[in-house]
Amino acid sequence: MDVLRRLVPSAIRRRYAVKFGIVLLILGLGVGLVGFVATAGITGEVEERVESDQTSIASQEAQNLQMWNEQNEHTVGVIAWSDAVESDDPETIEAQFLNWQEHLDADTSAISYVDTDEGTVLASTDSDVRGESTDSIEGIPADAYEEATADVPWVSSPYTVERELGDDNVAVMSYVLSVPGEDDRAIIYTAELEAYANQLADDEHVTTMVLDGDDNVMLDNVGYGDDHETLGLAYGGDIDTIVQPARTDGAGTYQIDGSALSFDTTAYAFDDDAYVVSSARVLGTDWVVVTHEPESQAYGFVNTVNDWGYIATLIGVLMIGLVGAVLGRNMAVSVDRLTHKTNKMEEGDLDVDLETKRIDNIGRLYDGLDSMRVALREQIQEAETARREAEQERERIEEINSHLEEKAGEYCSVMGDAADGDLTARADADSDNEMMAQIGEDFNQMLDEIEQTVAELNRFATDVATSSEQVTASSEEVRSASQQVTGSIQQISDGAEQQNQSLQSVDQEMSGLSTTTEEIAASSNEVADIAERTVNTGADGQEAAHEAIAAMEEIETEAGGAVDEIRRLEQEVQQIDELIATISEIARQTNMLALNANIEASRSAGGNDDEGFSVVAKEVKALSEDVAKAADEAEDRLEAIRNRTERSAAEVEGTNDQIENAGEQVEEVVDALEEIADLAEETNIGVQEISAATEEQAASTQEVVAMVDDAASISEETTAEAETVAAAAEEQTAALTEVTTSASTLTGQATQLSEALDRFETDVDPSEFEIEGELSGDDSPLAVSEFDTELAFEEPAESQTEGLPLDTGPANTESSVEAEPMPASDTTQDAPTEAGEPDDTAGEISAEEILGIDGDAASETPEATPDETTGADADAAADLFGDDDPFGDDAADPLGDTTPPADDTADPLEDADPLADDAADSSAEVAQPLEPVEDDAADSSAEVAQPLEPVEDDTGERDDQADIDAGVGTESVQDDESDAEDADTDDADESNESDAEDADADDADESDESESEDDVFTFGNTDE
Repeated sequence: MDVLRRLVPSAIRRRYAVKFGIVLLILGLGVGLVGFVATAGITGEVEERVESDQTSIASQEAQNLQMWNEQNEHTVGVIAWSDAVESDDPETIEAQFLNWQEHLDADTSAISYVDTDEGTVLASTDSDVRGESTDSIEGIPADAYEEATADVPWVSSPYTVERELGDDNVAVMSYVLSVPGEDDRAIIYTAELEAYANQLADDEHVTTMVLDGDDNVMLDNVGYGDDHETLGLAYGGDIDTIVQPARTDGAGTYQIDGSALSFDTTAYAFDDDAYVVSSARVLGTDWVVVTHEPESQAYGFVNTVNDWGYIATLIGVLMIGLVGAVLGRNMAVSVDRLTHKTNKMEEGDLDVDLETKRIDNIGRLYDGLDSMRVALREQIQEAETARREAEQERERIEEINSHLEEKAGEYCSVMGDAADGDLTARADADSDNEMMAQIGEDFNQMLDEIEQTVAELNRFATDVATSSEQVTASSEEVRSASQQVTGSIQQISDGAEQQNQSLQSVDQEMSGLSTTTEEIAASSNEVADIAERTVNTGADGQEAAHEAIAAMEEIETEAGGAVDEIRRLEQEVQQIDELIATISEIARQTNMLALNANIEASRSAGGNDDEGFSVVAKEVKALSEDVAKAADEAEDRLEAIRNRTERSAAEVEGTNDQIENAGEQVEEVVDALEEIADLAEETNIGVQEISAATEEQAASTQEVVAMVDDAASISEETTAEAETVAAAAEEQTAALTEVTTSASTLTGQATQLSEALDRFETDVDPSEFEIEGELSGDDSPLAVSEFDTELAFEEPAESQTEGLPLDTGPANTESSVEAEPMPASDTTQDAPTEAGEPDDTAGEISAEEILGIDGDAASETPEATPDETTGADADAAADLFGDDDPFGDDAADPLGDTTPPADDTADPLEDADPLADDAADSSAEVAQPLEPVEDDAADSSAEVAQPLEPVEDDTGERDDQADIDAGVGTESVQDDESDAEDADTDDADESNESDAEDADADDADESDESESEDDVFTFGNTDE
């Protein structure tokens, strides 16, 4: 202030009017500045609100277009699933389509039912394409039918078609959906875009566009211009600034210069200097809705608010200046007069005239000074009397202080004894001072509570040690059960490995069968060649018959023998036909078995039947052996035919020398040879059919080999998954070992706490209190119910796989999967499970559940909610039990985790205070830790203790090895906190009192200083 006084000229400091004028100027400038700033702030807020409204409008348009698109997709889906389409009757379908078109919205243009294989329109509401090729439907390319599925329709780009009534065109888009169960049938639903355009916001100065994935105009609110010139037009704005952010970041509003909006059409008139552009993506598509509004129109209200704000600010400044000038002059004159009179009073003239006709503040100031002048004489007389009374009061206060110091010494002595461990010491509360007596009584009561708290803590530490030993024993049992689970899973892995080896053997056998079948086909081709040569030989025999006219009598006997041989050949051919029929039947059965193998392979992939595919593979092998035997027999038959044919040819050649003497019988020989040629031709045809059938069988065998390979791959994957589960079980066993170690450490620390509390001397009888809320109530962090786990393997039923039953013993398994704990006292009672069975009923873990496969047995078990899982840190446990919890709510996992992990890298035994509330987080890296149950009396601290989280069935809680590091209990923590708060409050009170005294002193100093020194803006006359 001294520096400021030196800076302000004396001429200003001495004159009230000058200082008032300066203050008035500063006030005017401040009001003006506030007005301008407030106006700018209001303008910015209104602009943000306008931009938010523009964004909301664009988002609403995008949402409406999304609903329209989804409605069209739903409509084409309903049509595809309708009974009329399922009948596949074109007349019925067309009648139903016409009925739907009549009752659907006005934006339905056409509905068609097409045959995609034949490329024809079977039924349609459009008479121009009815019965025509699918190429006659505009806007639908050929690959649209291949891309369309029975679930997701193919959507076309907008295009124009002629109206049925009228010559003008209309913009439409089509939806193509494959008919469910019919791959060669499809539904084409065509909707009018222009009908939806009427729903867009229609404002004279607002231009709305809908852009497709290529940023071309597919819809607008200007009617597409003349002759649909804007349909498919490239967007003329900044794509990266307006369109792309809508697809990636969401809806937004931007201020764009009018020159940045350039379109090759006159349909869009962007003549203003600046525009407010909003864009929003249509969900489920790559479409973007873009609205354009002139900035002058969008911010019209903003400009009005801005102008009137400035006008109001100027008017306010002028009014302040005018009123200040009038009031300041009157005030300055009155203050100058009053200053002159007070100067006289200061000089000792107490008879100065202080009367005035004013009744305002100045008048009351005159009256006050006059009263002060009169009272001044009286105060001078009373001051002497007050001084004597003050001396008497000082002596009385000294006596009181002496008594207070004596009682404080007594209290300090008792406090020292209590601090040394003697909690039986008590203070004498008798005192003449009521507050000191109250302090003594409160202190004695506090010692009583501390004494009882120490006794309770001592008993509590003993119970903690006992419960920790129980936790150690239970953890040992669970670890033993986990080891049994590991061995069982290893047996499953070995069985899967044996199954894989069996499938590899089947694969080798099927490959051999395929090779044998191919050899049969090659042999059949050779037989066909021999039969063809037989036909040629018969032709040569006819020519030789003409030369044997003279010897026909001698050749008749030979010809008869040849006829007999040929008849036997017919019989052999008949037997070949039977063999062919047998091979065909075997091939058919092989195809059926291949289909069954495919089905069984699918079932094996689901894990429902481990033996079905093995049986089918054995049947395929047996049929393959039958095919091999039939092929060998066919080969023997064909060899016999070949021998007989050679003998017949030899006999015919032997008669060539006698044919010249048998001319009269040549015609009979010619007929016989023609018959031989015909039979040989039939033999050739039959053998070729055998060859074709054998080749088909070889192809089928190759398919079976491929299926066996797939089954072998699945078996290998099953083996790998079983090994992974075994590894997870081993990790769980290791985690349980750590739990046991931590519980043992907790026992030792509880013992140390008991020894630390023994140094306090108390007179409390332990039988006078019960710690119900700490070991058996809702707040017990260590109440543990005994539970037994038993793992046993049972023989599966016909449709079930091998399971792992888990017996939880007498423990109450009715547990909520919520993080909220249940009272430990309730866990000692047996409660029925959701299925109505006792809690001790063993829950089975089937092989499907161990492998993470949903089976029939696992489907009856409720699935675990996402809150029950522990995230990435519980991968091993999740692999072991899968998503389908085999225990559910009826047999809770002893290591189940009911809270999400606090830290991905935290130890399974999370650090927390055993007296902390139940909101403490935990980590479930391998075994799911236990969550402590405690009231909210104390805050958790990582430096104090580390609790275990409760088991999922709420049978009890366990603490970590650092639970008792601080050596304090619930009451002590609360008392410490209370003492700390009281101390803080006392300190704060003392600080406040000190501050108040300092402030009073400062005020007094300032008051004294103001009496002796003039302030910078002290209004009054100075030495002039």
